[in-house]
Amino acid sequence: MQQYHSNGKLLLSAEYLILDGAVGLALPSSFGQHMEVIENSNNFLTWESLDHKENIWFKADFSLPDLKISHMAGDRNIGHTLKRILLKARSMNPDFLGDQKGFKTTTNLDFPRNWGLGSSSTLINNIAQWSATDAFRLLFESFGGSGYDIACAQNDSAILYSLKNGIPLSEPVLFDPPFRDQLYFVHLNKKQVSSDSIKDYRTKKVESGLIESVSEISKLMLTCKHINDFNDLLREHESIIAGILETNPVQSKLFPDFFGQIKSLGAWGGDFVLATGDESTPAYFTDKGFETVMSYNSMIKKI
Repeated sequence: MQQYHSNGKLLLSAEYLILDGAVGLALPSSFGQHMEVIENSNNFLTWESLDHKENIWFKADFSLPDLKISHMAGDRNIGHTLKRILLKARSMNPDFLGDQKGFKTTTNLDFPRNWGLGSSSTLINNIAQWSATDAFRLLFESFGGSGYDIACAQNDSAILYSLKNGIPLSEPVLFDPPFRDQLYFVHLNKKQVSSDSIKDYRTKKVESGLIESVSEISKLMLTCKHINDFNDLLREHESIIAGILETNPVQSKLFPDFFGQIKSLGAWGGDFVLATGDESTPAYFTDKGFETVMSYNSMIKKI
């Protein structure tokens, strides 16, 4: 039996601008995805995907070595996407799934699928470990994206992440602000499709000075000692991205009366936001129907 695990992710800064070389601050979450592989001799790859409640939400049988789908229960798009990832991994390592052996592979998420913490990136990283292939390349040639989520999957500390000439660069850093008890992650009750958001972003014109400003904000976040200074950075960052996307920040849209500061994380419009506040913060959001409010210590992987 082989076992693999990858961390989920949250991107505190740089969002879309990472695609254009900006430095972003990313955090691995305490939630992730496990994968277990058991070898057998039935000439099939039997795949089961379990959610955070141990319920099977997808199942398929792939014949080996051709990886044709002989049976599938669940979303057909997921099955064909999984097949494409497995075939890409084998093109990178011809020894992967290339013989007549069989396998039973089970994946298990630690978090609800709609949370947007990286169900795809953790899967990619686990498959890359199993197939002994490069996870960044596997991501770039299957889903696309910046790769910061793969870096989080592989690192147990905060990272400064950037793309330089298409090459992913990760720098492990210490992010342990003295005001961490005032940081909360709030789910907006919907999942954002990152690929659609990226397509929209690609239609915008981005000045190089804005990329530099956001990179500087990412680095200043690491050295903040006071929540007011951190709030100023979040506010400036939201203003920059709002100007690029030509849309209003989430705080002015949904929470104009909130007493702290709110910042979108990753693709705007869904998944989690970061909120700074106090012990009354969870009640503010739950009263408005946003019941998933996570403290910093419960969401972020401990150092």
